[in-house]
Amino acid sequence: MVSFVDTLWMQLSSWTTSEILAVVFAVFYLLLAIRENIWCWFFAGVSTAIYVTVYYDAKLYMESVLNVFYFAMAIYGWFIWRSGSEQRLPVVTLPGRTHLLALIVIVACVAVIGYLLDTLTDAAFPYIDSATTFAAIWATFLVARKVLENWWYWLVIDIVSVFIYWSRELEVTSVLFVAYVVMIPFGLSKWSRSFREQQQSPGK
Repeated sequence: MVSFVDTLWMQLSSWTTSEILAVVFAVFYLLLAIRENIWCWFFAGVSTAIYVTVYYDAKLYMESVLNVFYFAMAIYGWFIWRSGSEQRLPVVTLPGRTHLLALIVIVACVAVIGYLLDTLTDAAFPYIDSATTFAAIWATFLVARKVLENWWYWLVIDIVSVFIYWSRELEVTSVLFVAYVVMIPFGLSKWSRSFREQQQSPGK
Protein backbone atom coordinates (compact mmCIF):
# COMPACT_ATOMS: atom_id res chain seq x y z
CA MET A 1 0.00 0.00 0.00
CA VAL A 2 2.87 2.36 0.77
CA SER A 3 4.36 1.68 -2.65
CA PHE A 4 1.05 2.51 -4.33
CA VAL A 5 0.72 5.81 -2.46
CA ASP A 6 4.34 6.75 -3.19
CA THR A 7 3.90 5.97 -6.88
CA LEU A 8 0.66 7.91 -7.05
CA TRP A 9 2.26 10.90 -5.34
CA MET A 10 5.18 10.84 -7.78
CA GLN A 11 2.72 10.83 -10.67
CA LEU A 12 0.79 13.74 -9.19
CA SER A 13 4.01 15.68 -8.67
CA SER A 14 5.03 15.19 -12.30
CA TRP A 15 1.69 16.14 -13.79
CA THR A 16 1.36 19.31 -15.82
CA THR A 17 -1.52 21.71 -15.40
CA SER A 18 -3.01 20.56 -18.70
CA GLU A 19 -3.01 16.90 -17.61
CA ILE A 20 -4.71 17.76 -14.33
CA LEU A 21 -7.34 19.70 -16.25
CA ALA A 22 -7.89 16.70 -18.53
CA VAL A 23 -8.77 14.53 -15.54
CA VAL A 24 -10.97 17.19 -13.92
CA PHE A 25 -12.89 17.76 -17.14
CA ALA A 26 -13.23 13.99 -17.63
CA VAL A 27 -14.80 13.60 -14.19
CA PHE A 28 -17.24 16.42 -14.85
CA TYR A 29 -18.12 14.81 -18.19
CA LEU A 30 -19.23 11.57 -16.56
CA LEU A 31 -21.05 13.29 -13.68
CA LEU A 32 -23.04 15.38 -16.15
CA ALA A 33 -23.63 12.43 -18.49
CA ILE A 34 -25.15 10.50 -15.58
CA ARG A 35 -27.52 13.42 -15.04
CA GLU A 36 -28.31 13.54 -18.79
CA ASN A 37 -26.99 17.10 -18.91
CA ILE A 38 -25.97 18.31 -22.37
CA TRP A 39 -22.96 20.17 -20.94
CA CYS A 40 -21.24 16.82 -20.48
CA TRP A 41 -20.19 17.07 -24.13
CA PHE A 42 -18.36 20.35 -23.58
CA PHE A 43 -16.28 18.83 -20.79
CA ALA A 44 -15.71 15.71 -22.89
CA GLY A 45 -14.37 17.80 -25.77
CA VAL A 46 -11.84 19.65 -23.62
CA SER A 47 -10.64 16.53 -21.82
CA THR A 48 -10.22 14.43 -24.95
CA ALA A 49 -8.37 17.18 -26.80
CA ILE A 50 -5.76 17.16 -24.03
CA TYR A 51 -5.57 13.39 -23.76
CA VAL A 52 -4.63 12.93 -27.43
CA THR A 53 -1.01 13.85 -26.66
CA VAL A 54 -0.91 12.11 -23.28
CA TYR A 55 -1.72 8.71 -24.77
CA TYR A 56 0.54 9.26 -27.78
CA ASP A 57 3.50 9.89 -25.49
CA ALA A 58 2.66 6.65 -23.64
CA LYS A 59 2.75 4.75 -26.97
CA LEU A 60 -0.93 3.94 -26.70
CA TYR A 61 -1.52 5.00 -30.28
CA MET A 62 -5.01 3.63 -30.65
CA GLU A 63 -6.04 5.40 -27.44
CA SER A 64 -4.66 8.63 -28.89
CA VAL A 65 -6.63 8.13 -32.11
CA LEU A 66 -9.66 7.23 -30.03
CA ASN A 67 -9.53 10.60 -28.30
CA VAL A 68 -9.57 12.36 -31.65
CA PHE A 69 -12.77 10.42 -32.30
CA TYR A 70 -14.06 11.33 -28.83
CA PHE A 71 -13.56 15.00 -29.65
CA ALA A 72 -15.60 14.65 -32.83
CA MET A 73 -18.27 12.70 -30.94
CA ALA A 74 -18.43 15.43 -28.31
CA ILE A 75 -19.52 17.81 -31.06
CA TYR A 76 -21.92 15.22 -32.48
CA GLY A 77 -23.36 14.41 -29.04
CA TRP A 78 -23.94 18.08 -28.29
CA PHE A 79 -26.03 18.57 -31.43
CA ILE A 80 -27.92 15.29 -31.01
CA TRP A 81 -28.83 16.04 -27.40
CA ARG A 82 -29.63 19.63 -28.31
CA SER A 83 -32.20 18.36 -30.82
CA GLY A 84 -34.31 17.40 -27.82
CA SER A 85 -33.94 20.78 -26.10
CA GLU A 86 -37.66 21.35 -25.59
CA GLN A 87 -38.21 17.75 -24.55
CA ARG A 88 -35.17 15.87 -23.26
CA LEU A 89 -33.84 13.31 -25.74
CA PRO A 90 -35.29 9.99 -24.53
CA VAL A 91 -33.27 7.03 -23.29
CA VAL A 92 -33.72 4.05 -25.64
CA THR A 93 -32.62 0.42 -25.88
CA LEU A 94 -31.38 -1.68 -28.79
CA PRO A 95 -32.25 -5.32 -29.58
CA GLY A 96 -29.75 -8.03 -28.69
CA ARG A 97 -29.01 -8.85 -32.35
CA THR A 98 -27.75 -5.30 -32.87
CA HIS A 99 -25.27 -5.67 -30.03
CA LEU A 100 -24.20 -9.10 -31.31
CA LEU A 101 -23.51 -7.66 -34.76
CA ALA A 102 -21.57 -4.79 -33.19
CA LEU A 103 -19.42 -7.22 -31.21
CA ILE A 104 -18.66 -9.26 -34.33
CA VAL A 105 -17.53 -6.12 -36.15
CA ILE A 106 -15.42 -5.06 -33.15
CA VAL A 107 -13.66 -8.44 -33.00
CA ALA A 108 -12.92 -8.30 -36.73
CA CYS A 109 -11.47 -4.79 -36.46
CA VAL A 110 -9.36 -5.79 -33.45
CA ALA A 111 -7.93 -8.78 -35.33
CA VAL A 112 -6.81 -6.62 -38.26
CA ILE A 113 -5.66 -3.45 -36.50
CA GLY A 114 -4.14 -5.34 -33.58
CA TYR A 115 -2.05 -7.40 -36.00
CA LEU A 116 -0.87 -4.31 -37.88
CA LEU A 117 0.09 -2.52 -34.67
CA ASP A 118 1.84 -5.62 -33.38
CA THR A 119 3.94 -6.11 -36.51
CA LEU A 120 4.52 -2.55 -37.73
CA THR A 121 4.78 -0.41 -34.58
CA ASP A 122 6.11 -0.43 -31.03
CA ALA A 123 2.59 -0.12 -29.64
CA ALA A 124 2.00 -1.38 -26.12
CA PHE A 125 -0.73 -4.05 -25.85
CA PRO A 126 -1.73 -3.79 -29.53
CA TYR A 127 -4.69 -6.17 -29.33
CA ILE A 128 -6.05 -5.07 -25.96
CA ASP A 129 -5.54 -1.42 -26.89
CA SER A 130 -7.40 -2.01 -30.15
CA ALA A 131 -10.21 -3.86 -28.35
CA THR A 132 -10.86 -1.04 -25.88
CA THR A 133 -10.61 1.49 -28.70
CA PHE A 134 -13.16 -0.07 -31.04
CA ALA A 135 -15.48 -0.98 -28.18
CA ALA A 136 -15.27 2.62 -26.95
CA ILE A 137 -16.10 3.96 -30.42
CA TRP A 138 -19.31 1.96 -30.38
CA ALA A 139 -20.06 2.81 -26.74
CA THR A 140 -19.55 6.53 -27.36
CA PHE A 141 -22.01 6.41 -30.24
CA LEU A 142 -24.49 4.73 -27.89
CA VAL A 143 -24.03 7.53 -25.35
CA ALA A 144 -24.64 10.15 -28.04
CA ARG A 145 -27.87 8.38 -29.03
CA LYS A 146 -28.76 7.84 -25.34
CA VAL A 147 -28.86 4.06 -25.62
CA LEU A 148 -29.16 2.53 -22.15
CA GLU A 149 -26.79 -0.38 -22.80
CA ASN A 150 -23.82 1.94 -23.22
CA TRP A 151 -23.13 1.66 -19.50
CA TRP A 152 -22.44 -2.10 -19.72
CA TYR A 153 -19.88 -1.55 -22.45
CA TRP A 154 -18.17 1.17 -20.43
CA LEU A 155 -18.03 -1.04 -17.36
CA VAL A 156 -15.90 -3.61 -19.22
CA ILE A 157 -13.86 -1.01 -21.12
CA ASP A 158 -13.01 0.99 -18.00
CA ILE A 159 -12.02 -2.07 -15.95
CA VAL A 160 -9.58 -3.14 -18.68
CA SER A 161 -8.35 0.45 -19.06
CA VAL A 162 -7.40 0.62 -15.39
CA PHE A 163 -4.77 -2.07 -15.93
CA ILE A 164 -3.58 -0.71 -19.28
CA TYR A 165 -2.91 2.78 -17.96
CA TRP A 166 -1.29 1.55 -14.77
CA SER A 167 1.14 -0.63 -16.75
CA ARG A 168 2.07 2.37 -18.93
CA GLU A 169 2.88 4.44 -15.81
CA LEU A 170 -0.25 6.56 -16.12
CA GLU A 171 -1.20 5.80 -12.54
CA VAL A 172 -3.37 8.84 -11.92
CA THR A 173 -5.32 8.24 -15.11
CA SER A 174 -5.70 4.64 -13.96
CA VAL A 175 -7.21 5.89 -10.70
CA LEU A 176 -9.52 8.12 -12.75
CA PHE A 177 -10.85 5.03 -14.48
CA VAL A 178 -11.32 3.31 -11.12
CA ALA A 179 -13.55 6.26 -10.26
CA TYR A 180 -15.37 5.75 -13.57
CA VAL A 181 -16.03 2.10 -12.68
CA VAL A 182 -17.48 3.17 -9.34
CA MET A 183 -19.67 5.81 -10.98
CA ILE A 184 -21.04 3.62 -13.78
CA PRO A 185 -23.68 1.84 -11.65
CA PHE A 186 -25.11 5.26 -10.77
CA GLY A 187 -25.32 6.14 -14.46
CA LEU A 188 -26.98 2.81 -15.28
CA SER A 189 -29.48 3.30 -12.45
CA LYS A 190 -30.29 6.90 -13.43
CA TRP A 191 -30.76 6.11 -17.13
CA SER A 192 -32.78 2.97 -16.33
CA ARG A 193 -35.11 5.05 -14.18
CA SER A 194 -35.50 7.61 -16.98
CA PHE A 195 -36.27 4.81 -19.43
CA ARG A 196 -38.94 3.30 -17.17
CA GLU A 197 -40.54 6.70 -16.59
CA GLN A 198 -40.68 7.30 -20.33
CA GLN A 199 -42.37 3.94 -20.87
CA GLN A 200 -44.96 4.74 -18.22
CA SER A 201 -45.70 8.25 -19.48
CA PRO A 202 -48.87 8.90 -21.52
CA GLY A 203 -48.62 8.09 -25.21
CA LYS A 204 -46.04 5.30 -24.72
